[in-house]
Amino acid sequence: MAIGHTIIGSGPETVFVLHGWFGDYSVWEPTFPALDKETFTYVFIDYRGYGKSADIDGSYTTSEIASDTIELIDSLYCDSFHLVGHSMGGMAMQRVMLDIDDRERVKSAVGIDPVPACGAQLDEQTWPMFEGAIESDENRYNILDFTTGNRNSSAWLNYMVERSRNTTTVPAFTGYLNAWVKESFSDEVVGLETPTLVCLGEHDQAFTKEAMEATYFAWLPNSELEFIANAGHYPMQEAPVNLATIMNAFMKKHI
Repeated sequence: MAIGHTIIGSGPETVFVLHGWFGDYSVWEPTFPALDKETFTYVFIDYRGYGKSADIDGSYTTSEIASDTIELIDSLYCDSFHLVGHSMGGMAMQRVMLDIDDRERVKSAVGIDPVPACGAQLDEQTWPMFEGAIESDENRYNILDFTTGNRNSSAWLNYMVERSRNTTTVPAFTGYLNAWVKESFSDEVVGLETPTLVCLGEHDQAFTKEAMEATYFAWLPNSELEFIANAGHYPMQEAPVNLATIMNAFMKKHI
C-alpha cells in the first residue's frame, strides 16, 4: 500500500512533508509558487483517513505515520532526503528520524510550529476544547483563532474550518488527536544529531519559544530557531513566501 501523496518539483533533493491535525496536504498550497522546484522535489503526504488517503483505515498513531512515510521513501528509492513537519507532523517527523534504518539518510529536518516528542499533554481545562472539535465546527474555529493570535479574518477562519471538515474523516481526526496529545517518546530523541530548524509563527499562542527551549532545543543538539513574521500557527497560509524561503535556505545548507 502506498500512502496518498502529491509531488511538486523535480529537483535532485527530495523533501517529505508531513501535515498537521486539522487537514490534508492542501494547507501547503499557498507555498507552491515559492518552493525551489529545481533544487528539490517535494512529496506532500496525506495520512491515513485524510485527503488522498481518506479511504485507508489505520490505528492513527505517530508510529503508523512514520511507517507509512518510510515505506513511501523507500518505494521512491530515496537514499537520502529532508523532512518537514507541521504541528502534529513535527512530532511524526521525529518518529521518522528515529525509525528510519539509517539515521544518516535524513539530511535535515524542519519543524513548523511543531509538537515535541513528549506530545502536547493538554491539561484538563484545555482537553475538552480539542476533543469537542471532533464534532463542533465552533471549537475548530476557536482553536484556529487562538493559535493564530486572534488576528485573522473570519472568512479565512471559516475557510480553514471547512477545509478541515472536508479533508478529514472522524475516526482519523479522533485518533490523531490522541496521538499528538498523549503519545510520548521524548527519551528516544535526546541526542539526535540531525540538523533541525524550528520555525515558529510570531503570533502562535500555543507553541512558544519557551516551550521549544524545554523540548526541541534541550533534546536535539543541532537545532535552531527561526521566527516567521506576520504568522501564527499556520505560516504556510499566513506567510507562505517567507516560510518557503526560510525552509529552502536551511535545507540547501544541508545538501
